[in-house]
Amino acid sequence: MKLIHLSDLHLGKRVNEFSMLEDQEYILKKILRVIDEEQPDGVILAGDIYDKPVPPAEAVQLFDEFLVGLARRRLHVFVISGNHDSPERIAFASRILEAGGIYMSPVYDGHIAPVTLKDAYGDVDIYLLPFLKPAHVRRFHEGAEISTYTDAVACAIADMKIDPGRRNVLVTHQFVVGAVRSESEDLSVGGADAVDASVFRDFDYVALGHIHSPQNCGSERIRYCGTPLKYSFSEASDCKSVTVAELHEKGTLCVRTVALTPRKDMKELRGSYEELTRRSFYENTTWQEDYIHITLTDEEDVPEAIGKLRVIYHNLMKLDYDNTRTRTGVQIRGTEDMPKRTPLQLFSEFYELQNNRPMTEEQTAFVRNLIEKTWGDER
Repeated sequence: MKLIHLSDLHLGKRVNEFSMLEDQEYILKKILRVIDEEQPDGVILAGDIYDKPVPPAEAVQLFDEFLVGLARRRLHVFVISGNHDSPERIAFASRILEAGGIYMSPVYDGHIAPVTLKDAYGDVDIYLLPFLKPAHVRRFHEGAEISTYTDAVACAIADMKIDPGRRNVLVTHQFVVGAVRSESEDLSVGGADAVDASVFRDFDYVALGHIHSPQNCGSERIRYCGTPLKYSFSEASDCKSVTVAELHEKGTLCVRTVALTPRKDMKELRGSYEELTRRSFYENTTWQEDYIHITLTDEEDVPEAIGKLRVIYHNLMKLDYDNTRTRTGVQIRGTEDMPKRTPLQLFSEFYELQNNRPMTEEQTAFVRNLIEKTWGDER
């Protein structure tokens, strides 16, 4: 049984105010080409299909086109809702879609029945468990003690009545303890949403969504496939891919990846304004049209830097500074003796608070003259 594992499409997402829709359309077409080459038995979409519970019309249309492409290939398709999705919208028309081999996770109601596929080794039971919070599960298990996300997922799995003699696959969307997160994910304070991997012990493969960097959780049996695109610069070094999971006889699993090349990559540049605008630095490069994060090391802010840099780096998404001002913290002085301080002293302290370094002699002379002129005009 060969399964293509995808998750976290986040269709309709904007990154630093840049729409990713064209990039998403491009990568979905690439994924369809991978599917044509791999010829899987099924495709898994492990949640966060959309970036918002009420997605824009363009995102819905794009997902519709992708589903149509999968249906034309006569594949079994398994889709669950993630924390960014509306469970009700993902579940819409699910009973009709099942006739075409597309299984959309219903809104959780305390019972999850498997979808059973067959191959040369027998039956494979696939369970669709959408994103859950403890409150979702408590509603249907009033007598159970459910205080953590681990309790909630364990309780939901216990209801599945899994046959350990068969091959079992779980599709779910949760944060598993030990997984490495990136900046583009929703974070919970103190890891309160973490689920212990031990709750998945009865499954031969757990297709996870939620974490954006591809990774295994203890073993290849429990895996995040990651996003097909980079959605933050913390993922700039990631190699995005499609995960291919092959289940043979009970206990035998082979997991591998197929790399995905985006329409535009993400690249981080660092240096002074003069260095980064030097023609010899950027000409004849392959990344000039990629999405760029620039960190300027100039001590003085460059006026209208982002506009000037976008003349060269058209897809500049983010601009930061790394210098004395941004690296060093300054203690804010109290206001008790403020009446005793001169305007020049107050301005000097304010400047140092903003820039983490004192004014130069030239700057001090300029401010002194300006203050004297202002106060002189008032008199």
